[in-house]
Amino acid sequence: MPSSVHQIDHEAPHPSDQATAAGRWRVLVAENRKQDAEHLVTGLQRHGHEVSTVGTGAETLRVYDEADLLLLDLELPDLDGLEVCRIIRTQHDIPVIAVTARGSGLDRVLGLRAGADDYLVKPYDFLELMARIDAVMRRARPRPPSTRVIHHGPLRIDADARQVTLHGVAVELTCKEFELLHVLASHPHTVVSRKQLMQAVWHGSWSRRTLDTHVSSLRSKLGGSDWITTVRGVGFRLRLA
Repeated sequence: MPSSVHQIDHEAPHPSDQATAAGRWRVLVAENRKQDAEHLVTGLQRHGHEVSTVGTGAETLRVYDEADLLLLDLELPDLDGLEVCRIIRTQHDIPVIAVTARGSGLDRVLGLRAGADDYLVKPYDFLELMARIDAVMRRARPRPPSTRVIHHGPLRIDADARQVTLHGVAVELTCKEFELLHVLASHPHTVVSRKQLMQAVWHGSWSRRTLDTHVSSLRSKLGGSDWITTVRGVGFRLRLA
C-alpha cells in the first residue's frame, strides 16, 4: 500500500541549518500506519528534530507531555483522535497538528474545535508539513523578550535558539520548562508570584499543581533544588548567582 506522505525531498536543508532556522523540537508522532510513521520519522530527523512514535491513543495520552509538538493521526485503533485531542486540551497546551485522511470540511471543523492547532489531510507534501510545523511553533513561542541571552552565573539562557546550558553543558527542556525558566531569569533577584508565572507561561489557565510539577522538573534538570527558591505563600525566585 502506498504511503500517504509524498516522497521526502532529497534536497532538504542540512539538519543543523534547519534546526538553527526553525528550532529543534521534540516531536511525538501518533500514527496508526507504520509506513507513514517511518516516513515522518525520517523526514523530521533530517530537519534536525528528535522524534518518537506511538501507535495508539492510550500511548499518546501517556507520553505526549514529554514532547514539544504532537502530530496526531485521527484514525487510531483504540481511541478516536478527536477524543484524544479533547483530553489533551483539558490538561495541556502542547501544539497539536492533526494529520489524517479525514478530509471533509466538517472533519476539519471538528478537528480544530477539538483543539488541534492545524489540520493536514493525507496525502500531503512533506515540505507543507514542515511549513505548518514552523508556523504552529512560532505561535507557541513566547513574545520576544528585551534580553535575548541571559547569563546567570554558570547558567546561560538563549531565547533565540531556545537553548539552556549549565557550566557549558546543554540542558534539555520542554517548551514550558524553558518558558518558566526564562521568566524567572528575566526577573533577577525578584520573587515572581504564582499568578504572574501562570499568566506568562500558561496564560492564566492552569492549576497550581501544573506549576509545581514544572518547577520540580526544572530543579531536577538543573541538578538540584537550590536553583529555584520557593517563597512560601508568594511564588518562586531564581537563586542568586
